[in-house]
Amino acid sequence: MAARRSSKPGGGGQKGSGRPSRGDPSRGGPTRGGRPGKPRATGPARRPPGPARTPKPKRAVKVTPLRETDVADDGLVRLNRFLAAAGVSSRRGGDELIAGGRVTVNGEVERELGTRIDPVNDDVRFDGERVRPEKPVYVLFHKPKGVVCTNAPNEQRERVIDYLTAVRGRLFTVGRLDAESTGLILVTNDGRFAQRVSHPRYGVSKTYAVVVTGEVDPAAIEKAQSGVWLSDGRTSGAKVQVERRGRDRTHLRVTLREGRNREIRRVFAKLGYGVISLRRVRIGPLNVRGLGAGRWRFLSRDEVDAILRDAAEGDA
Repeated sequence: MAARRSSKPGGGGQKGSGRPSRGDPSRGGPTRGGRPGKPRATGPARRPPGPARTPKPKRAVKVTPLRETDVADDGLVRLNRFLAAAGVSSRRGGDELIAGGRVTVNGEVERELGTRIDPVNDDVRFDGERVRPEKPVYVLFHKPKGVVCTNAPNEQRERVIDYLTAVRGRLFTVGRLDAESTGLILVTNDGRFAQRVSHPRYGVSKTYAVVVTGEVDPAAIEKAQSGVWLSDGRTSGAKVQVERRGRDRTHLRVTLREGRNREIRRVFAKLGYGVISLRRVRIGPLNVRGLGAGRWRFLSRDEVDAILRDAAEGDA
């Protein structure tokens, strides 16, 4: 049995009435026409069932797998964090399960909040079933237009995760693409990986095929590359290549290492050009070739390592 350490406990459709109407003959009273109704039948009256209740949707649990910072020098992690990493509950929900006596550690019911366990050697069970952290999952998805990157259970539009029902575990997108944009997006259950790829500090490059209105002049391209002042500050600039220029529209190839919310659309709007279409065609070393809209594939270990190397280079 591996040793455990404990900290001090922490702080803590309308129903149908089923009644007959006043003019119902079964009550023996007068009907709407004034005629006497039939006498009430003997025996208990049967109440008609009310409308069926609509079950409330279950609250989505965001999986945040164990990271290096979650594991102390002695190798122990908080029990509620371990439960969240396994997809059993959120951390707050884990505290409720622990307090309710539904979690055992090495055969003993554990009710103390703040308990730390050995994630490798301790036997943790929820309602009698062994709990194991989920294996990390890395998926490359080609998002179609109109699909959103939220996990909200009450969302009416199609979500990215709705396309990944065959993938076990609770997933979330790495960053976002707005509903009108298409192209590559990463989906994972690895919080540390998601932070490394999406955080501006690490600057993983992302390339977009962009079509804007009008004939973009060289001065506007230079401004986009040097940085534009937006409501949340000055952009760090982008690499912009003109692929085809016309009077009505211009086709561009834009590469960012920052990735603010709707940055490309906002930058070109500030310069006087509306974005007609925007498709992400590359994330670091990964490209969209061979992956049709609405399709996905798992990443290989080499591809995951290549993305992390790209993040390390951006940080440097």
